Amino acid sequence: MNARQRITIASVLLALVVGNTPGRAGAETTLEMAYMPIVPCSQLFVIEGMGWAKDAGINLKLTRFSNGPAIVQAIASGKMDTMCFGIGPAMVTRGKGIELKVIGAGIVEQIAVIAQGDLVKYFDEQPNSAAALRAFAKDKGRKPKIASFPKGSVPDTVTRHWILRSMGMNLDEVELVGMGASRVQQALLSRSVDAAGILEPILTIVESKLKDAKVVVRANEMMPGQPGSTIAAREHIIAKHRDALVKYMELHIKATKLLIENPEKAAPHVAEFVSKGLVDVATIEKSLKSPSSNFKANPTEIVEQTEYMANFQKSEKIKTKVSTDGLFDLTIYRDAAKNVGN
Repeated sequence: MNARQRITIASVLLALVVGNTPGRAGAETTLEMAYMPIVPCSQLFVIEGMGWAKDAGINLKLTRFSNGPAIVQAIASGKMDTMCFGIGPAMVTRGKGIELKVIGAGIVEQIAVIAQGDLVKYFDEQPNSAAALRAFAKDKGRKPKIASFPKGSVPDTVTRHWILRSMGMNLDEVELVGMGASRVQQALLSRSVDAAGILEPILTIVESKLKDAKVVVRANEMMPGQPGSTIAAREHIIAKHRDALVKYMELHIKATKLLIENPEKAAPHVAEFVSKGLVDVATIEKSLKSPSSNFKANPTEIVEQTEYMANFQKSEKIKTKVSTDGLFDLTIYRDAAKNVGN
Protein backbone atom coordinates (compact mmCIF):
# COMPACT_ATOMS: atom_id res chain seq x y z
CA MET A 1 0.00 0.00 0.00
CA ASN A 2 1.51 3.30 -1.04
CA ALA A 3 1.38 6.59 0.84
CA ARG A 4 -1.45 7.99 -1.29
CA GLN A 5 -3.65 4.95 -0.59
CA ARG A 6 -2.94 5.16 3.15
CA ILE A 7 -3.94 8.85 3.19
CA THR A 8 -7.14 8.11 1.25
CA ILE A 9 -8.19 5.31 3.63
CA ALA A 10 -7.40 7.45 6.67
CA SER A 11 -9.49 10.29 5.24
CA VAL A 12 -12.46 7.99 4.65
CA LEU A 13 -12.25 6.58 8.20
CA LEU A 14 -12.02 10.09 9.67
CA ALA A 15 -15.06 11.19 7.67
CA LEU A 16 -17.04 8.21 8.94
CA VAL A 17 -16.10 8.94 12.55
CA VAL A 18 -16.90 12.66 12.25
CA GLY A 19 -20.15 11.97 10.42
CA ASN A 20 -21.37 9.71 13.20
CA THR A 21 -20.37 11.92 16.10
CA PRO A 22 -23.44 13.22 17.97
CA GLY A 23 -23.95 16.99 17.90
CA ARG A 24 -22.00 17.59 14.71
CA ALA A 25 -23.45 19.98 12.15
CA GLY A 26 -24.14 17.10 9.80
CA ALA A 27 -26.53 15.62 12.37
CA GLU A 28 -28.60 18.79 12.56
CA THR A 29 -32.22 18.90 11.47
CA THR A 30 -33.14 22.14 9.71
CA LEU A 31 -36.70 23.39 10.16
CA GLU A 32 -38.18 26.47 8.49
CA MET A 33 -40.29 28.13 11.16
CA ALA A 34 -42.76 31.00 10.90
CA TYR A 35 -43.48 33.27 13.86
CA MET A 36 -45.00 36.58 14.88
CA PRO A 37 -43.16 39.12 17.08
CA ILE A 38 -45.59 38.80 19.99
CA VAL A 39 -45.33 37.62 23.59
CA PRO A 40 -47.46 34.48 22.88
CA CYS A 41 -44.48 33.16 20.87
CA SER A 42 -42.07 33.75 23.77
CA GLN A 43 -41.08 30.10 24.16
CA LEU A 44 -39.54 30.18 20.69
CA PHE A 45 -37.60 33.35 21.52
CA VAL A 46 -36.21 31.79 24.69
CA ILE A 47 -35.24 28.60 22.86
CA GLU A 48 -33.36 30.55 20.18
CA GLY A 49 -31.93 33.18 22.50
CA MET A 50 -30.56 30.61 24.94
CA GLY A 51 -29.07 28.56 22.10
CA TRP A 52 -31.01 25.47 23.15
CA ALA A 53 -32.16 24.51 19.66
CA LYS A 54 -28.62 24.49 18.27
CA ASP A 55 -27.40 22.44 21.23
CA ALA A 56 -30.16 19.91 20.54
CA GLY A 57 -29.13 19.58 16.89
CA ILE A 58 -32.01 21.67 15.53
CA ASN A 59 -31.32 24.48 13.09
CA LEU A 60 -34.30 26.85 13.04
CA LYS A 61 -34.60 29.06 9.97
CA LEU A 62 -36.96 31.71 11.28
CA THR A 63 -39.24 33.93 9.18
CA ARG A 64 -41.12 36.81 10.78
CA PHE A 65 -44.75 37.62 9.86
CA SER A 66 -47.01 40.45 11.02
CA ASN A 67 -50.10 38.29 11.62
CA GLY A 68 -51.51 34.76 11.47
CA PRO A 69 -53.39 35.06 8.15
CA ALA A 70 -50.09 36.04 6.48
CA ILE A 71 -48.56 32.80 7.78
CA VAL A 72 -51.54 30.86 6.40
CA GLN A 73 -50.82 32.35 2.96
CA ALA A 74 -47.18 31.29 3.20
CA ILE A 75 -48.17 27.75 4.21
CA ALA A 76 -50.67 27.56 1.33
CA SER A 77 -47.90 28.50 -1.10
CA GLY A 78 -45.76 25.59 0.14
CA LYS A 79 -43.48 27.53 2.49
CA MET A 80 -42.65 26.81 6.15
CA ASP A 81 -42.23 23.48 7.95
CA THR A 82 -43.30 24.55 11.42
CA MET A 83 -44.90 27.63 12.88
CA CYS A 84 -45.76 29.54 16.02
CA PHE A 85 -49.14 31.11 15.31
CA GLY A 86 -52.66 31.31 16.67
CA ILE A 87 -55.12 28.45 16.92
CA GLY A 88 -57.46 30.42 14.62
CA PRO A 89 -55.07 30.44 11.65
CA ALA A 90 -54.22 26.81 12.42
CA MET A 91 -57.90 25.87 12.01
CA VAL A 92 -58.11 27.90 8.80
CA THR A 93 -55.05 26.10 7.43
CA ARG A 94 -56.60 22.74 8.24
CA GLY A 95 -59.87 23.90 6.68
CA LYS A 96 -58.03 24.55 3.42
CA GLY A 97 -57.13 20.86 3.29
CA ILE A 98 -53.48 21.46 4.16
CA GLU A 99 -52.07 18.61 6.22
CA LEU A 100 -50.92 20.34 9.38
CA LYS A 101 -51.04 19.37 13.06
CA VAL A 102 -50.93 21.39 16.27
CA ILE A 103 -48.30 19.72 18.46
CA GLY A 104 -48.05 22.19 21.34
CA ALA A 105 -49.88 25.00 23.12
CA GLY A 106 -48.26 28.37 23.78
CA ILE A 107 -50.57 30.56 25.81
CA VAL A 108 -54.20 30.91 26.91
CA GLU A 109 -56.42 33.88 27.79
CA GLN A 110 -53.96 36.32 26.21
CA ILE A 111 -56.40 38.83 24.69
CA ALA A 112 -57.54 41.96 26.53
CA VAL A 113 -59.19 45.23 25.60
CA ILE A 114 -57.14 48.37 26.08
CA ALA A 115 -58.82 51.76 25.76
CA GLN A 116 -57.34 55.24 25.53
CA GLY A 117 -58.56 58.80 25.78
CA ASP A 118 -62.19 59.59 26.55
CA LEU A 119 -63.37 55.98 26.24
CA VAL A 120 -61.55 55.04 29.47
CA LYS A 121 -63.80 57.38 31.45
CA TYR A 122 -66.90 55.61 30.14
CA PHE A 123 -65.59 52.22 31.25
CA ASP A 124 -64.85 53.70 34.68
CA GLU A 125 -68.29 55.29 35.05
CA GLN A 126 -70.68 52.83 33.40
CA PRO A 127 -71.89 49.58 35.05
CA ASN A 128 -70.66 47.31 32.25
CA SER A 129 -68.77 47.26 28.95
CA ALA A 130 -71.85 47.44 26.71
CA ALA A 131 -73.15 50.47 28.60
CA ALA A 132 -69.73 52.14 28.28
CA LEU A 133 -69.56 51.67 24.51
CA ARG A 134 -73.16 52.78 23.96
CA ALA A 135 -72.82 55.86 26.18
CA PHE A 136 -69.64 56.82 24.33
CA ALA A 137 -71.41 56.48 20.96
CA LYS A 138 -74.38 58.55 22.15
CA ASP A 139 -72.24 61.38 23.55
CA LYS A 140 -69.69 61.47 20.72
CA GLY A 141 -72.11 60.94 17.84
CA ARG A 142 -69.95 58.15 16.42
CA LYS A 143 -69.21 54.48 16.97
CA PRO A 144 -66.24 53.50 19.15
CA LYS A 145 -63.37 52.50 16.85
CA ILE A 146 -61.79 49.21 17.98
CA ALA A 147 -58.67 47.74 16.38
CA SER A 148 -57.59 44.11 16.33
CA PHE A 149 -55.75 41.65 14.09
CA PRO A 150 -57.27 40.67 10.70
CA LYS A 151 -60.57 38.78 10.53
CA GLY A 152 -60.28 35.16 11.62
CA SER A 153 -57.21 35.68 13.81
CA VAL A 154 -57.41 34.85 17.51
CA PRO A 155 -57.53 38.51 18.70
CA ASP A 156 -60.24 39.31 16.14
CA THR A 157 -62.30 36.21 17.00
CA VAL A 158 -62.09 36.83 20.74
CA THR A 159 -62.96 40.52 20.29
CA ARG A 160 -66.01 39.58 18.20
CA HIS A 161 -67.03 37.03 20.83
CA TRP A 162 -66.78 39.74 23.49
CA ILE A 163 -69.01 42.06 21.44
CA LEU A 164 -71.57 39.49 20.30
CA ARG A 165 -71.76 36.94 23.11
CA SER A 166 -70.32 38.50 26.27
CA MET A 167 -72.00 41.90 25.83
CA GLY A 168 -74.90 40.91 23.56
CA MET A 169 -74.25 43.83 21.21
CA ASN A 170 -74.40 43.96 17.43
CA LEU A 171 -71.23 44.36 15.38
CA ASP A 172 -72.68 47.45 13.70
CA GLU A 173 -72.63 49.24 17.07
CA VAL A 174 -68.84 49.52 16.86
CA GLU A 175 -66.29 50.04 14.11
CA LEU A 176 -64.00 47.00 14.19
CA VAL A 177 -60.79 47.45 12.19
CA GLY A 178 -58.35 44.62 11.39
CA MET A 179 -54.61 45.26 10.99
CA GLY A 180 -51.16 43.85 11.80
CA ALA A 181 -49.48 43.99 15.22
CA SER A 182 -47.29 47.05 14.63
CA ARG A 183 -50.19 48.98 13.08
CA VAL A 184 -52.46 48.25 16.06
CA GLN A 185 -49.83 49.69 18.37
CA GLN A 186 -49.33 52.74 16.15
CA ALA A 187 -53.08 53.29 15.88
CA LEU A 188 -53.43 53.33 19.66
CA LEU A 189 -50.41 55.57 20.23
CA SER A 190 -51.54 58.03 17.55
CA ARG A 191 -55.07 57.93 18.99
CA SER A 192 -56.48 56.81 15.63
CA VAL A 193 -58.60 54.22 17.44
CA ASP A 194 -60.40 54.33 20.77
CA ALA A 195 -59.53 50.80 21.86
CA ALA A 196 -58.08 47.49 20.73
CA GLY A 197 -58.73 43.82 21.42
CA ILE A 198 -55.12 42.78 21.47
CA LEU A 199 -52.29 40.98 23.28
CA GLU A 200 -48.88 41.51 24.84
CA PRO A 201 -46.54 43.30 24.55
CA ILE A 202 -48.83 45.87 22.90
CA LEU A 203 -50.95 46.14 26.05
CA THR A 204 -47.98 46.96 28.29
CA ILE A 205 -46.22 49.19 25.74
CA VAL A 206 -49.30 51.35 25.16
CA GLU A 207 -50.05 51.63 28.89
CA SER A 208 -46.46 52.75 29.49
CA LYS A 209 -46.51 55.37 26.71
CA LEU A 210 -50.03 56.80 27.07
CA LYS A 211 -50.86 57.96 30.58
CA ASP A 212 -54.61 57.77 29.93
CA ALA A 213 -54.51 54.27 28.39
CA LYS A 214 -55.94 51.44 30.46
CA VAL A 215 -56.75 47.74 30.11
CA VAL A 216 -60.50 47.76 30.69
CA VAL A 217 -61.43 44.12 29.98
CA ARG A 218 -59.45 40.91 30.49
CA ALA A 219 -59.80 37.56 28.76
CA ASN A 220 -62.11 35.94 31.30
CA GLU A 221 -64.81 38.47 30.32
CA MET A 222 -64.21 38.07 26.58
CA MET A 223 -63.92 34.30 26.04
CA PRO A 224 -62.96 32.31 29.14
CA GLY A 225 -60.18 29.80 28.54
CA GLN A 226 -59.50 31.15 25.07
CA PRO A 227 -56.72 29.21 23.31
CA GLY A 228 -54.00 31.38 21.83
CA SER A 229 -50.68 30.63 20.19
CA THR A 230 -49.69 27.12 19.17
CA ILE A 231 -46.75 25.22 17.78
CA ALA A 232 -47.75 23.43 14.58
CA ALA A 233 -46.01 21.36 11.92
CA ARG A 234 -46.81 19.94 8.51
CA GLU A 235 -47.71 16.26 8.65
CA HIS A 236 -44.90 15.21 6.29
CA ILE A 237 -42.42 17.05 8.54
CA ILE A 238 -43.79 15.14 11.53
CA ALA A 239 -43.31 11.88 9.64
CA LYS A 240 -39.80 12.81 8.50
CA HIS A 241 -38.44 14.60 11.59
CA ARG A 242 -40.54 13.33 14.49
CA ASP A 243 -37.54 12.84 16.79
CA ALA A 244 -36.43 16.43 16.19
CA LEU A 245 -39.94 17.71 16.93
CA VAL A 246 -40.06 15.72 20.18
CA LYS A 247 -36.72 17.35 21.11
CA TYR A 248 -38.15 20.75 20.20
CA MET A 249 -41.18 20.14 22.42
CA GLU A 250 -38.86 19.20 25.28
CA LEU A 251 -37.28 22.64 24.87
CA HIS A 252 -40.72 24.23 24.58
CA ILE A 253 -41.70 22.71 27.94
CA LYS A 254 -38.42 23.96 29.44
CA ALA A 255 -38.97 27.46 28.03
CA THR A 256 -42.55 27.55 29.33
CA LYS A 257 -41.29 26.75 32.82
CA LEU A 258 -38.66 29.50 32.60
CA LEU A 259 -41.23 32.07 31.47
CA ILE A 260 -43.50 31.21 34.39
CA GLU A 261 -40.85 30.87 37.09
CA ASN A 262 -38.12 33.29 35.97
CA PRO A 263 -39.46 35.90 33.51
CA GLU A 264 -36.51 38.16 34.37
CA LYS A 265 -34.14 35.68 32.73
CA ALA A 266 -36.39 35.22 29.70
CA ALA A 267 -37.10 38.92 29.09
CA PRO A 268 -33.89 39.89 27.21
CA HIS A 269 -34.41 37.10 24.67
CA VAL A 270 -38.07 37.95 24.18
CA ALA A 271 -37.19 41.64 23.80
CA GLU A 272 -34.68 40.86 21.06
CA PHE A 273 -37.35 39.22 18.90
CA VAL A 274 -40.39 41.27 19.84
CA SER A 275 -38.95 44.78 19.70
CA LYS A 276 -35.43 44.44 18.25
CA GLY A 277 -34.11 46.75 20.96
CA LEU A 278 -36.74 49.47 20.42
CA VAL A 279 -38.51 48.65 23.69
CA ASP A 280 -36.58 48.38 26.95
CA VAL A 281 -36.21 44.98 28.57
CA ALA A 282 -38.03 46.16 31.72
CA THR A 283 -41.19 46.79 29.69
CA ILE A 284 -40.97 43.37 28.07
CA GLU A 285 -40.39 41.79 31.48
CA LYS A 286 -43.52 43.53 32.74
CA SER A 287 -45.48 42.16 29.78
CA LEU A 288 -44.31 38.63 30.63
CA LYS A 289 -45.73 39.08 34.14
CA SER A 290 -49.01 40.47 32.81
CA PRO A 291 -52.37 38.79 33.60
CA SER A 292 -52.56 38.25 29.83
CA SER A 293 -49.40 36.11 29.76
CA ASN A 294 -50.66 32.68 30.77
CA PHE A 295 -48.07 30.38 29.26
CA LYS A 296 -48.94 26.75 28.55
CA ALA A 297 -47.27 23.90 26.70
CA ASN A 298 -49.70 20.96 26.84
CA PRO A 299 -51.98 20.93 23.77
CA THR A 300 -54.48 18.66 25.55
CA GLU A 301 -55.48 21.66 27.66
CA ILE A 302 -56.74 23.65 24.66
CA VAL A 303 -58.61 20.97 22.68
CA GLU A 304 -62.07 21.65 24.17
CA GLN A 305 -61.90 25.45 23.86
CA THR A 306 -60.52 25.15 20.32
CA GLU A 307 -63.70 23.29 19.37
CA TYR A 308 -65.76 26.04 20.99
CA MET A 309 -63.88 28.74 19.09
CA ALA A 310 -64.33 26.88 15.79
CA ASN A 311 -68.08 26.56 16.35
CA PHE A 312 -68.30 30.28 17.16
CA GLN A 313 -66.39 31.22 14.00
CA LYS A 314 -68.71 29.08 11.89
CA SER A 315 -71.93 30.27 13.53
CA GLU A 316 -70.99 33.93 13.12
CA LYS A 317 -69.57 33.34 9.62
CA ILE A 318 -66.22 34.78 10.71
CA LYS A 319 -64.48 31.88 9.00
CA THR A 320 -66.71 29.12 7.66
CA LYS A 321 -63.86 27.00 6.33
CA VAL A 322 -62.19 26.04 9.59
CA SER A 323 -61.56 22.51 10.76
CA THR A 324 -60.63 20.84 14.02
CA ASP A 325 -60.90 17.37 12.52
CA GLY A 326 -57.49 15.77 12.99
CA LEU A 327 -56.02 19.14 13.98
CA PHE A 328 -54.06 17.90 17.00
CA ASP A 329 -51.19 15.46 17.37
CA LEU A 330 -50.95 14.99 21.12
CA THR A 331 -48.31 12.25 20.97
CA ILE A 332 -45.32 14.52 20.36
CA TYR A 333 -45.97 16.52 23.52
CA ARG A 334 -46.73 13.30 25.41
CA ASP A 335 -43.36 11.80 24.47
CA ALA A 336 -41.51 15.06 25.17
CA ALA A 337 -43.16 15.41 28.59
CA LYS A 338 -42.22 11.84 29.42
CA ASN A 339 -38.60 12.54 28.45
CA VAL A 340 -38.34 15.59 30.70
CA GLY A 341 -40.24 14.01 33.57
CA ASN A 342 -43.41 16.12 33.34
